[in-house]
Amino acid sequence: MKTVIVFIVCSTLLIQLPAQSLPYIFKNGEDGYQCFRIPALITTTKGTLLAFAEARKNNCGDAGDIDVVVKRSTDNGKTWGALSVVWSDEENTCGNPAPVVDQRNGKIFLLTTWNYGPDHETAIIARKSTDTRRVFVLSSTDDGNNWTGPREITKDVKQPDWTWYATGPCNGIQIQKGTYKNRLVIPCDHIEGSTKKYFSHIIYSDDGGNHWKLGGSTPQDKVNECTVAELPNKTLLLNMRNYSGNKLRQVSLSTDGGLTWNDLKADTALPEPICQGSLLWYSFHKRKGFLAFSNPASEQSRTNMTIRLSYDYGQTWTKKKLLYAGPSAYSNLAVLPNGNIGCLYEAGVQSAYEGIVFDEVDISSFEQN
Repeated sequence: MKTVIVFIVCSTLLIQLPAQSLPYIFKNGEDGYQCFRIPALITTTKGTLLAFAEARKNNCGDAGDIDVVVKRSTDNGKTWGALSVVWSDEENTCGNPAPVVDQRNGKIFLLTTWNYGPDHETAIIARKSTDTRRVFVLSSTDDGNNWTGPREITKDVKQPDWTWYATGPCNGIQIQKGTYKNRLVIPCDHIEGSTKKYFSHIIYSDDGGNHWKLGGSTPQDKVNECTVAELPNKTLLLNMRNYSGNKLRQVSLSTDGGLTWNDLKADTALPEPICQGSLLWYSFHKRKGFLAFSNPASEQSRTNMTIRLSYDYGQTWTKKKLLYAGPSAYSNLAVLPNGNIGCLYEAGVQSAYEGIVFDEVDISSFEQN
């Protein structure tokens, strides 16, 4: 059940009554962490849901002592197991979880970034930090129960001139059709050190996650945190957070598996308050496929967590469902084993960063909108 806030107005007084709890998977103050942010969600080949997050030890800030954690569900998200730490590196920052599943063998890869705990983003961008952003990969061969140690791949996927760098934050994909079938693709972003410009890009693996390579970057800048989906026509669609000032999501297409991207285009049907979002190509048995997209659908504030559907490859978005009208921010979508959509997202009563919520969305409910 979601939070319901009831107000009673008496003369000039506004009284807020107690609110019912949101269905948190990760809740601030629990499991020894002050704050949980940056959700990522995947369904494994065995039908297990893996919910990842950044577990921030001392506060909700983006730097400092931050671990990558996970919880598992084997019943479509109705119940969740105990928190498990995937990666902790003393008081340093381990974050931006971006998981992807190799459908051929069930192996799970988790791409992440690291920086020295005291280094803040502004210092890294200004090249005044002690260290820089580094890129790592971890993996699991037992359905997410156990994970390898982190393996650094920075030199393979980051240009020397780049300062800030982020994997995801959201799931990656495996290409299902065409020349690049079985390629693992992770959406990423970076900042150029010389120009301070923001770009989105992808990294990929063609050998089952053994080696990772740098793919193409967007031709234009002022975009970063991105999400990717494969369309049935063998094209990749990149959907990006936008800093150009028009408060609309930016999109780009690739016909070569992410090696190059065409010019950015604003999606006029997808408003945003400058925030991360999640794109998903829905495919389940014999049901008609479609694109799904989630974000806080407002130009003014991080509120109104909404899922929209498109049946024409993102040209129009004809169906939508409001999940939560209150404060909400980052999200990640996944197809559940029962055919519904799962949405893992940040939400709260007073702010969007009080914890991470899971919602199961019945596909048939969109027909009512």
